[in-house]
This record gives sequence, C-alpha cells and structure tokens, in this order.
Amino acid sequence: MQVSHHLLEKYNVPVPRYTSYPTVPFWNETISVHAWEQLVKAAFNKDVSGLSLYIHLPFCESLCTYCGCNKKITTNHQVESEYLAAVLKEWQLYLQLLPGKPLLRELHLGGGTPTFFSPENLHYLISFILATVEVHSQHEFGFEGHPNNTTLQHLEILHNLGFNRVSFGIQDHNPLVQKIINRIQPIENAERAVNMSRQTGYTSVNFDLIYGLPRQTVESMRTTIEQTIALQPDRIAFYSYAHVPWTSKGQRLFDEQDLPDADTKMKLYQLGKEMLTAAGYIDIGMDHFALPNDALYVAQQEKRLHRNFMGYTTQQTKYMIGLGVSAISDIGTAFTQNEKTLHNYYEAVCNNTLAVTKGIILTEEDIHFKQYILDISCNGQTILQDADKAMITKFVIPEIEILKLDGLVELEENVLTVTPLGKHFIRNICRAFDLRLLRNHIHESSHNPQFSKAI
Repeated sequence: MQVSHHLLEKYNVPVPRYTSYPTVPFWNETISVHAWEQLVKAAFNKDVSGLSLYIHLPFCESLCTYCGCNKKITTNHQVESEYLAAVLKEWQLYLQLLPGKPLLRELHLGGGTPTFFSPENLHYLISFILATVEVHSQHEFGFEGHPNNTTLQHLEILHNLGFNRVSFGIQDHNPLVQKIINRIQPIENAERAVNMSRQTGYTSVNFDLIYGLPRQTVESMRTTIEQTIALQPDRIAFYSYAHVPWTSKGQRLFDEQDLPDADTKMKLYQLGKEMLTAAGYIDIGMDHFALPNDALYVAQQEKRLHRNFMGYTTQQTKYMIGLGVSAISDIGTAFTQNEKTLHNYYEAVCNNTLAVTKGIILTEEDIHFKQYILDISCNGQTILQDADKAMITKFVIPEIEILKLDGLVELEENVLTVTPLGKHFIRNICRAFDLRLLRNHIHESSHNPQFSKAI
C-alpha cells in the first residue's frame, strides 16, 4: 500500500516504541530492594503460568557508533567469568523469592554482543539456569549474534540447550555505511552465519536492519534489501535510526551532515517496506516483518502475539525478569531497571542484594491503558472499556478523531480497529492511549528529545 508523503510527514514525530507502558522516561520512582522483593513474591504466588528471562551481556570488542544500547567496550575476555558469576548470583537471589521451580517459557540473550562470550561460558551460564527451572514444552529461546564472531560452536551449544531463534545485527550491507558506523561485516559473513544457523536446526533467523544511517541512499538501501531478501531470513526488524547523541555519545563520532535528510529517510522507509512486502514478508507492525510460515506471523493470526522489552514474542508471559547490568524486569504491576554501571551492579550483587534502582509501580489506570496499547500493537484492535470512559473521553477520543480523519483507525461503538493504512503508524496510534504523555503535554516538540521519531 502506497502511503502519502503528507501522512508520513505529519506522523513523523517523536513517539515511544511502547515496549512498556508507562514508558521509561516516566519511571522516576526509586524502588527499594525490599519493596521490589515483596512485589515479586506477591506476583509469583498468585500466578504460576511461566516467565520470560532476559539476560543482558554488555561486552563488545569495538564500538558501533550508531548504537544506543548499554554496552562496555573491551578486548579483555577475562571479564567474562566475573560477569557471569554476578549474573548467576543475581538469579539465585531471585530464586529465593519464587515458590518452587519457576516455569521458563522464554529466554533471550541480548547485549552488547552475547557472542563476545565463549561458547563454553555460554554453556556454563545456560546450563546453570536450566538446572533451576522447569522448561515449558513450547518454549522459545533466542540470542543476538554478531555475524563476524558467531561460530558453529556457539550455534551448536546453544541449540543443544534448547535455543531455536537467532538474531543477527546486520544494520546495512553497504561497505561505506559500515565503515562510518564502525561495523564492518562482509556479506559473506552474514551468509555464512545464516547457513550455519539453518544447518544447526534454528527454526527462525532474524536480521536487524536500520534506515537513516549516515551515507545511506535510496540506491544503497535498495541493494541492502535485495541482498537481505536473497538470504531469506525468517524475520526482519526494519528500525528507524534514532539519532540521540545527548544520550549515546558514540553518535557524536560521525558527521551529522552525513545523515539522510528527512525526505530521504522517508524514501528509505517506503522503499524498504515496499520491497519486503513484495518479497512475501508480512508487516507485523512496529518495524517487524515475518515470512508467512514464521511463528511470529502465525501467533499474530491466532491473536497470541505479545510484546515486551524483547520486542514481539509468541509467548504470553505476564512476567519478565531481567538479569545483568541495566536489565529491565516486568511483573505486570511494576517495572524496575538494574544499575546501569558495572561497578554499581557488581557492588549490589556482591552484597547479596538485587541490583534494582529506578522503576515505577503501576496504578490501576496504568494497567488498563497498558492493555489497550498491547492490544493495538499486537492485534490491531482494542475494546474501549466503560470503566475508563472519563479518561478516554477527555484524552483519547480527541486523538482518535484525528486518526480517523486520516483513515488510520475505525471506531464502531466501543471497538477500535487499525486499518491497513494505519498499520504503517502503529506507534502513533498507541500514543493516543498514552495518558502519561498526553496529561503532561509532552507532544511532538523539541521539549521531548528522549523519544525517537516514528519514521
């Protein structure tokens, strides 16, 4: 579907990615370790349906200048053992709070570069955790790999431990773009990584691509998409580059004049979506595409799709525990984030305390509106509840009326449905239910630089 330049321009405003609600800028509470422990105990005593586990592995051997993740640059692999010891100690602290062996439905290794760690150390980490849990029969385990250093041994060891998904951070295949962002990875490395993954038995291979990087052009993007399609990853995340040098200092290392202007960036976005859908990829929403036989698309069709800090997932877990520096946990009624520096993280865990720091305890209203946003981002539809009528009338309906006029949503009685055109603007539609944002009058302006633009 062709999207008009007018709509792309109108909705290309700063807006959250909605991996949580409330979004991280509103997490201004200091949640004590004791308070968090009590919240965790209460949550898991009420529900035993299973959990997701995210482990943040922050080390990278070199700095990719576009990256906004929490990472630590080092070539010293001696850091692996100390870090894994801290992560496993943190996990043991959580186990003391949980009633019996937890049911593990989802496990994800993120970074940083998880494949910075040796296959032997990853085996040690995962084996330790698996010995303390019950694994769900339909679990989903995945990890992020770098095409340059993901070895067959990495893939085999993790697959033997139950991993079935791998995601490769490609970003762009163009050598000039790779040089500027300091992520040089020949396409032969990506091809080798994909082939090894499939030969090993991984059922889903994902590529992360970014549009809006320095020195990208329409023609270079066309080539990158063509090369990607030729490798046939099962899923593709096609992200907008978020230029936030005030929080990601590495982004100051390249010339901002090399960034595509707004008009070119929109063309890159349109071209990528058109080429991917023409090649048979289904637009899942929020920058994600999947082939029709991939579990992500099947879950969306069956209304089983879920979204959390790991992105879209097929696992309907209410709870996510994050281990490692800066990792985020979600227990449905509260979010919290670990210490962001290795020093503070190590200090907390060595003192036998969880490393939690800032977070937020959700109100009843937050929980309701979190569900609206989940429904829209995962299912493209939500039902407006009478219990929220006052807030919906005051804040939401005025936003919906604008979206309706542009053909992005339909509202019949109390059912809001995203139109095919609206699928291009899921983040903007979710924003209509972001009471925290709307109440604080944090609109699309220079006063709100913490959010990247929608396109």
